[in-house]
Amino acid sequence: MELTDKFGTRVFSKKVMRRLLPPEVFDSLENTIRQGRPLDPAIAQTVADAMKGWAMSQGATHFTHWFQPMTGITAGKFDSFLLPDGEGGAIAAFSGKSLFMGEPDASSFPSGGLRNTFEARGYTTWDPTSPAFVKGTTLYIPTAFCSYTGEALDAKTPLLRSMEAVSREGARLCRAMGMSEVGRVEAYAGAEQEYFIVDREAYERRLDLKICGTTLVGARSPKGQELDDHYFGRIRLRIGKYMEEVDRRLWELGVPSKTKHNEAAPAQHELAPLYGSCNTACDHNQLIMETLRIVAKEQGLACLLHEKPFAYVNGSGKHNNYSLGTDTGVNLLGQGKHPEDNPLFLVTLCAFLRAVDSYPELLRLSAAGAGNDYRLGACEAPPAIISVFLGDRLLNVLKEAAMGGAGGHYDEEILNIGVTTSPELMKDDADRNRTSPFAFTGNKFEFRMVGSSQSIAMANTVLNTILADSMSAMATYFEKAGYTQDSLSLLISETLRSHGRIVFNGNNYSEEWVGEAARRGLPNITNSVDAFRALTQEKNICLFERFGVLSRTECTSRYGILLENYVKNVAIEASVLEEMVRRQLLPAVMEYTGRVAEDAKNFAIATGSGQKTMSMMLERLSQVVDDMSARVEELEALTSQLPQGDEAAAIHMRDRVRPAMAALREACDRAEVLTDKKYWPIPTYTDLLHRV
Repeated sequence: MELTDKFGTRVFSKKVMRRLLPPEVFDSLENTIRQGRPLDPAIAQTVADAMKGWAMSQGATHFTHWFQPMTGITAGKFDSFLLPDGEGGAIAAFSGKSLFMGEPDASSFPSGGLRNTFEARGYTTWDPTSPAFVKGTTLYIPTAFCSYTGEALDAKTPLLRSMEAVSREGARLCRAMGMSEVGRVEAYAGAEQEYFIVDREAYERRLDLKICGTTLVGARSPKGQELDDHYFGRIRLRIGKYMEEVDRRLWELGVPSKTKHNEAAPAQHELAPLYGSCNTACDHNQLIMETLRIVAKEQGLACLLHEKPFAYVNGSGKHNNYSLGTDTGVNLLGQGKHPEDNPLFLVTLCAFLRAVDSYPELLRLSAAGAGNDYRLGACEAPPAIISVFLGDRLLNVLKEAAMGGAGGHYDEEILNIGVTTSPELMKDDADRNRTSPFAFTGNKFEFRMVGSSQSIAMANTVLNTILADSMSAMATYFEKAGYTQDSLSLLISETLRSHGRIVFNGNNYSEEWVGEAARRGLPNITNSVDAFRALTQEKNICLFERFGVLSRTECTSRYGILLENYVKNVAIEASVLEEMVRRQLLPAVMEYTGRVAEDAKNFAIATGSGQKTMSMMLERLSQVVDDMSARVEELEALTSQLPQGDEAAAIHMRDRVRPAMAALREACDRAEVLTDKKYWPIPTYTDLLHRV
């Protein structure tokens, strides 16, 4: 009971609202949350009073409109409940208007040209579908964030729009297939969060980790993840205590943290919550990332959420598990024991195949970012080629259904491990394909490309929108042709003919797949700068406009924001690397070189002859000092030659600055291997990965 009693104690939950609100107010708010009806402004003050009273009973003194600007993290300004009473005292006040709307400065957040710097007004508006909560002494009210002229300046607003679109078109498809009782379709998500934990003292001594979240230099540790002994292994005592506190705080905030374990790389871990609505799942993931960082700092640790904090070992992703369900309790991706007898499931599979094949550039865009470019395509992450894994059984079920459903039932297979005392195990339809970027994993699809530091809002906005498009087309088809076995077979047949190329059940890491994907005409977008262009493609702009998710102006502005963020991220990394080399690494290597030169000189004086090992060492050190000096000069020259225009600047950073950074890093890493540890000024990979 103690465990369950902790959950949601800091959340203005449905249970709390039912207790504190008048029945008619609760019913009105519940209709908005559950049925998507317009929010009644007449209930504002009643809800505000109840929320304020509850929050103050939790120790809250302030409130904030908590929003998600285009920075990848959250924001909010904090106002107290305190209000002078005019007689030298004060009262606690919170108006309905303060609940419904706030006015933060919009000029200092990324807008991609939507706002002039001298035009500061922006608005936050309450999102009642995501519950308010108290953290510390502040009531957090989840809100959307828009400009004075109504354009979305955040990640939440397009997500909410896309959820309405997929709900509308999904319900329409269900009704066209005879499910007349379906009123809404809800999009659900659950994001598995990977992260690294390192010692705080070591972290504080590395400027690259503090500023960039990743190591810009670092020689390979003698032991990486070669033995796979860290994966699912014993959780270290210090990390175990950290995870316990993270769970406790998340449970209080209503975040259903379910699974924790060691990941593949040393010092890498994972936290996975249970499913929830896409909107609350996005908010919860932001809370997860914030909590991971805060608790780590409190306990003398540092949490790294960068996609590639360390070379030579796996980076971190965020697997976005996604499904759809009706307001009547049906999971559209629930295949059941006999998927061949489940037409709604088969049509939903076809909707996914059509959606992913029609808009692969948008899915790739939703996982694009400067940090994720270090990770995608390596052996811990999917390649940049978008494909769908179904497994042979489901693919065959679709093929048979396309021919009129002539195939028989597939019986479940039993797994026998050869131990008489072990129970019989029922095998899943297919083995998991960890190399696929978009895999069906039983009752859901798993989109594995999203980076660990990224918001899941864009990925789910894209998924909702492209599925709304497919479901709209299929609903129109059934509304015109009528829903029969023949029309069902024809739809499945046409989907496989037109979009079957997107299905690949093999090894996505193989070189053969790269060639095969090219022959199929699948795009291979290997870097974020190219991926960002999806927001400028006419078919994608028309898609977003057709379903009211993003306007043309909003697409254009987001393209500019993404390019600008990419340029700034790479520029910061380059600047930090230059500073570390000039002020820390080069002086250290030169000092050690001088020490070796002095020792070699003294040896020659004492013996009357040179010492071969010392001479070789001195030559290598001298060469690496020259290399570091030359390459840092080259990097500084390139960063000072930034072309005009966001796109040209991003291409320059991608094609010239990053390769120069890699060359400088190579020289620094050689220097680390040659330099006495007593002289090396920053913690090594061994210090960071194995001394937590």
